[in-house]
Amino acid sequence: MDLQKQDLQKPDLHKGDLHKRDLRQQGAPAASELRASDAERDRIADLLRDALAEGRLTADEHAERVEGVLRAKTVGELEVFVRDLPAAHRPGPGPAHSPAPWRPTAGAVPVDPDDNVVAVFSSAVRKGRRRTGRRIHAYAIFGSVEIDLSEALFDHQQVVVKSFAIFGSVDIRVPENVSLRGMGGGVLGSFEVATLDSDDPEAPIVYVDGWAVLGSVEARPRRGKIVADILDRVQRKVDKGLRKHLGH
Repeated sequence: MDLQKQDLQKPDLHKGDLHKRDLRQQGAPAASELRASDAERDRIADLLRDALAEGRLTADEHAERVEGVLRAKTVGELEVFVRDLPAAHRPGPGPAHSPAPWRPTAGAVPVDPDDNVVAVFSSAVRKGRRRTGRRIHAYAIFGSVEIDLSEALFDHQQVVVKSFAIFGSVDIRVPENVSLRGMGGGVLGSFEVATLDSDDPEAPIVYVDGWAVLGSVEARPRRGKIVADILDRVQRKVDKGLRKHLGH
């Protein structure tokens, strides 16, 4: 009788519970089993392109490996295509710096905008080689706003783009070598920001805030575009070091 009571008191483990327990026991997957990102595919493709230029791969071998890179699903599958190349085994850069904060530093960005971009039953565009300021306000009401910062001059490290799309759209583009953060949301609309982290700790940080109400706000990097100011700063450092070396 006691044995029957003990059996009745045992927990009823369903298949779902057993599956969850098995997943916990398995732990986190190995790094090679993680899903590959587009950035990782691009990195491997760059190594293959360099190997072709150096004569380490024939044109047919390069084409075959690039095709395999495009089909690869995991990081481990990608590494196979460069395992026999010296570039894949060179020491990488030093430890990564801390990622950009998800909120602007208190007091770094003023409350009042440096620029207002308004489209009411119309369209408005800001692009080209121009200074960004620290805060941009965009209003798309039954209209569309395009803010392209891919060629902009960044005088400040932190820039806020406050966007309001009401039955309209706000489209934001930034250079590839800045950090991009999203802080807004959508109400029966779409608010999408492609998070981006720059390798340069001094790179600008663009914060996209606001709301999409029955509309859309989208922010993402524009491929092939970089902040020229960062390159200029690096060149100035090189020139300064060269002058110091030459005794000027």
